[in-house]
Amino acid sequence: MTDTKPPIDFWFDFSSPYGYLMSEKIDALAAQYGRKVKWRPILLGIVFQATGSKPPADNVSSKGRYMFHDFHRSARHMGIPFTPPSRFPLPTQNAARAYYWLHGQDCALARAFAHATYRAFFVDDLDISSPDTVLDIAEKLGVDRPALAAALQSLEIKARLKDECEQALAAGVFGSPHVIIDGEAFFGADRLPQIEHWLKTGGF
Repeated sequence: MTDTKPPIDFWFDFSSPYGYLMSEKIDALAAQYGRKVKWRPILLGIVFQATGSKPPADNVSSKGRYMFHDFHRSARHMGIPFTPPSRFPLPTQNAARAYYWLHGQDCALARAFAHATYRAFFVDDLDISSPDTVLDIAEKLGVDRPALAAALQSLEIKARLKDECEQALAAGVFGSPHVIIDGEAFFGADRLPQIEHWLKTGGF
């Protein structure tokens, strides 16, 4: 029987540590319950500006220190490799634009690129804000480098990313990761147990 339910929306920024943790788990979890996931990279800078928020990394108080500690602990708990980036956070418009361009051609390739980009930043400490780094990551996956380089500057792809950010705000997204299942929103990688229970029971 074919599942007619809409895909789960996974909103994230490529510079989000908790988004990275969610990215390593959400697809397999959704598949257990016959669901697909729609990956939707956005720019947290735009979200924060619109909502009047600021990144936790900007906070040098005890809250900021706690969150950096928690990144490590959460990764260990979930069995996910994690190396604190030497540059954090980074602008991620090039990675997000590349994703949407790739997604327009091959969804599986776009998903592979997203995983590779997240791991490049949070495992290999590469500067994913650099167009060259983004192109390197994509080229290793067999992507036509000159074609992607041109796409990163195209008005169409820039408009697509802007539209995705606007859709995120309209959906109530205020941070990363933000997962929405049939209208029910879950914020943060620590909501994975609740997401699993929701998928298993159909709501609670």
